[in-house]
Amino acid sequence: MKALSVKQPWAWAIIHGGKTIENRPKRTHLRGTIAIHASAQPRREWEFPARARKPPPEEKWVLGAIIGFVDVVDCVQEHRSKWFQGPFGYLLANPRPLRVPVPCKGALGFWKIPAHILRRCRI
Repeated sequence: MKALSVKQPWAWAIIHGGKTIENRPKRTHLRGTIAIHASAQPRREWEFPARARKPPPEEKWVLGAIIGFVDVVDCVQEHRSKWFQGPFGYLLANPRPLRVPVPCKGALGFWKIPAHILRRCRI
């Protein structure tokens, strides 16, 4: 199974806050279920769209762990979503948070989850 590392608070927004688009510089043809990994380093400057659910305080952010699963259903170059900024947007659906985050190292782009880490992921 593949994972995608995303900086907080965006990883939280994908799993808990209704963020249905992940903006990336490259197109993907990958479809199906992926894990969302909260990067070890958070984004220091961020601003959520108007009327979006706000994340918990920074001291409660999970870092350096897989926090849930989501389905990649499309890759678009334009979208009416308040989350879309482009140039490409991975359209996401069906977020499923893990009961307990699973610590692990991430990587750039899509990366394969080691089997011993995947076995620890419980929805």
